[in-house]
Amino acid sequence: MAEARTIGWGIAGPGGISKQFAKDLVHAKGARLVAVAGRSLEKAQAFAKEFDVDRAYGSMNELADDSEVDIVYIGTLHPAHRENALTFLRAGKAVLCEKPFTMNAAEAEEIIRFAKDNRVFLMEAMWTRYLPPIRQVRQWLNESAIGEVRMVKADFGFNIGWHPESRLLDPNLGGGTLLDAGIYPVSFASMVFGGQPQKIMSSAKIGATGVDEQFSLLLEYEGGRTAALNGAVQLGLVNDAYIFGTQGYIHVPVFLAARSATLHIAGKDPVIFEDDRTVAGYAYEAEEAMACLREGRTESTVMPLSETLDIMTTLDRIRQQWNLRYPFE
Repeated sequence: MAEARTIGWGIAGPGGISKQFAKDLVHAKGARLVAVAGRSLEKAQAFAKEFDVDRAYGSMNELADDSEVDIVYIGTLHPAHRENALTFLRAGKAVLCEKPFTMNAAEAEEIIRFAKDNRVFLMEAMWTRYLPPIRQVRQWLNESAIGEVRMVKADFGFNIGWHPESRLLDPNLGGGTLLDAGIYPVSFASMVFGGQPQKIMSSAKIGATGVDEQFSLLLEYEGGRTAALNGAVQLGLVNDAYIFGTQGYIHVPVFLAARSATLHIAGKDPVIFEDDRTVAGYAYEAEEAMACLREGRTESTVMPLSETLDIMTTLDRIRQQWNLRYPFE
């Protein structure tokens, strides 16, 4: 049956996020990891040995030419996402591209246009969207369980210490909070409200290396709905999310890797959804991508390409307020 066919996976970039994805992929039904590629053949070979991958390549073009690869997970640094995605899309490979999808909206629009014109599957790997607690949150929102949603609050921050040579603080590698930690709360607000905010008010601390080390955002959507969002890479935050409505609120602890969600309605006992999963959660986005391929769809309804482009446009608008441009833009 077409629904049960095995999907051959390739991984682009044998780094840390790709290792997390590979660990989880073994739990995705019908997935087979067949190849990995990196700029260093030695690193790709070490990755292949660790995760029992059939083939390792020292270039993305070799991975794109592998006939057993149906879809490629792109786990490279985000300045390389545009080039990598186009390499695989041009070869007819479906693509699951790690967040941030690209460096800016212009790059995102170019990739999306190519995928649509050539009817090749493309999806942003915002893994949080597919976690069971977040799916439950979306169901509560669809049911209007907390009434009319008026406000969102979401934070994600951590303190890496002062390491100016690190990826997160290097402007030449697309460093900074917004495109790394910050995309999680921005995407969460987009999931709740949809579309782009009408107004953006923001503040950022630009550090010695020239990238944003922390930020605060107030996004205003149609009808006066607002999202208060914070992010940091030099400051530890609580990392919870709240959605407030006219009849109650939803609380999601550590929302980006959610293990639970609680529905609070005035006058009623809290309803707690708990997830007892044994995997980190990357398997769910892989299963969504494979379901789309088996059904002949070229994008996901959970993370549609139009929303990915809206999010990248919002990030551009925020960076414009800070006069933050990367050397290669």
